Amino acid sequence: MPSAPIARVEHAADPYRWLENRDSPEVLEYLKAENAYLESQLSGQLQLRETLFQEIKGRIRETDLSLPSPWGPYLYYQRTTAGDEYPRHYRCRKPADGSLGVDSASEQLLLDPNTLAAGGFIALGAFSISPDHQRLAYSLDTSGEETYQLFVKELADDSLSELPFGDCDGSMTWANDSQTLFFGELDDCHRPHKLYRHRLGSETADLVFHEPDGRFFLSCYRASSERQLVLLLGSKTTSEAWILDAETPQGAFTCLALREEGHEYYVDHGKLGDDWAWLIRSNQSGINFALWHAAPATPERANWQALRAHDPQVMLEGLSLNERALILSLREGGLPIIEVQPQGQTAYRVQLPDAAYSLYVQDHLEFNSPVIRLRYEALNRPAQIRQLTLTSGEQTVLKETPVEGPFDADAYVSQRLWAQAADGTRVPISLVAKREVLGKAAPLYLYGYGAYGESLDPWFSHARLSLLERGFVFAIAHVRGGGELGEAWYRAGKLEHKQNSFGDFIACAEQLIASGYSTAAQLCISGGSAGGLLIGAVLNQRPELFAVAIAEVPFVDVLNTMQNPDLPLTLTEYDEWGDPHQPEVFERLKAYAPYENVQAQAYPALLAVAGYNDSRVQYWEAAKWVAKLRASKTDDHLLLLKTDLEAGHGGMSGRYQALKDAALEYAFILKVLGLG
Repeated sequence: MPSAPIARVEHAADPYRWLENRDSPEVLEYLKAENAYLESQLSGQLQLRETLFQEIKGRIRETDLSLPSPWGPYLYYQRTTAGDEYPRHYRCRKPADGSLGVDSASEQLLLDPNTLAAGGFIALGAFSISPDHQRLAYSLDTSGEETYQLFVKELADDSLSELPFGDCDGSMTWANDSQTLFFGELDDCHRPHKLYRHRLGSETADLVFHEPDGRFFLSCYRASSERQLVLLLGSKTTSEAWILDAETPQGAFTCLALREEGHEYYVDHGKLGDDWAWLIRSNQSGINFALWHAAPATPERANWQALRAHDPQVMLEGLSLNERALILSLREGGLPIIEVQPQGQTAYRVQLPDAAYSLYVQDHLEFNSPVIRLRYEALNRPAQIRQLTLTSGEQTVLKETPVEGPFDADAYVSQRLWAQAADGTRVPISLVAKREVLGKAAPLYLYGYGAYGESLDPWFSHARLSLLERGFVFAIAHVRGGGELGEAWYRAGKLEHKQNSFGDFIACAEQLIASGYSTAAQLCISGGSAGGLLIGAVLNQRPELFAVAIAEVPFVDVLNTMQNPDLPLTLTEYDEWGDPHQPEVFERLKAYAPYENVQAQAYPALLAVAGYNDSRVQYWEAAKWVAKLRASKTDDHLLLLKTDLEAGHGGMSGRYQALKDAALEYAFILKVLGLG
């Protein structure tokens, strides 16, 4: 059995910086040696990994049909087939009775990613049908680097054109002539900075907009009304929107409100009563956002009129528009809420059965549709697609994600708990376990993220059942830095307040132990990307509190990364973490950066996972961190690094590979805890 790889140490400020030399033989040899070491250490779990994989796969309906979406004369849908890594995309003629039944006689295969992948990595970016339904524009990433090739397929004869443009961000937005496409280009730092306009049949594209400020990312989308195009420029704290009539794509975009530091606003086009209007979600009157409207002829900021006032207790997270109603996505008390304002009727909130859940508008369908679709799920309830009739509020479950084999949602208990942080702040915890497990200390899997204002709403997992069936408790720590309790909750866990995220996570772990749900010897923690930073930081600060840790594509080399403006996300991330070229920020980051703070102490068992082609969190962050941990730690607990050499930030691209990755992670946990 091979011994643990020991990385070469350089006599420099960063002794493992040589691992950043991508594609060098020495680096590749080291990463492969770490992969081989992992396989050798887990060789005794090969059968367990296969058992777990088959368990998880056995719960998933391998051959299934997605819920068809009506658009124009067609139904559009996907079909998964047993043995295939990716779903195929289809359409058929819409039934005359308005039902969602698939007409096999008119069914047309639009795209088969399985054929395109040819066994390798593939990720589908854009999948955009032209307004006249004659063409499909799509983009493909074949490396995991999130750089895309652009294609247009003629649906009448399946002829295919690859557009002659490089360094594309994958976006493709149609104008209403079904001949003009807008797409984004990446700069040398992998940031979408230019918008181009391309007319089919041409070998060239016209530059429409160039964003030189590295903090701002560029995107383009069609408004809900399908009558307008929106060009959005956004940093972490500021945004700017430009608009263009979708009927006149050769025209110039017009700005609604020039950027003003700290002003975030997002626009959509729809109706108020019988009149067309711009709807604007803006934080100009408060951090939780308010709703404004403007007439199409005078959309500039000076003409905005208030429609919904700012509420310090309720976050206005999103807005969906329909000819019959405004649909508001709110967050109150840590939970997502959908509020519907039908035209000319009293507003109402969507009622739901669980105490803790995930809910969002999945599809507002066609602009004049009388219904929209909501996606709803809980820790113990598989995802449901619910049809909501806008005028009446009536809900119908159209589809529930099946769980094959024996499964009873009522056999699991979902709870909402609260921990108290050191400063007295109450931190929510979502938790699920089998009924008979609660009431005694059990192995517990605690997950966290806590960055960018993202909310970790409870979600159902087919894979997670393999842990729950083995007596585990699963919990989510909703720490500050996320968005679960509104904008103030996010701001209390970023920049100079980042330590709150780590303290909150530790408080949640302590609360779960104190309440008898688990013990330190049974506690597993996990997080990915910015959540990997969370895991790395708490391992340095309270290593004795945990038995095992999983860090997926972990952002653990934060201090060095934030000093390198040539990396894709660095400049725009200054608003999240701070600019370390400022001395006080440098010291702040240095105080918690996981890589910098590795110490000569005992650490829990750790599995770190990286993607070699990851453009967001570079592979070397995990590699350097593991190398330093291996040289510094004083224990003999298992320390493993897995680098997916053909993957990016999201891991390997196929659905079966994702299940195998979950099986590997679970087998590692079970081995460490002596349960497998």
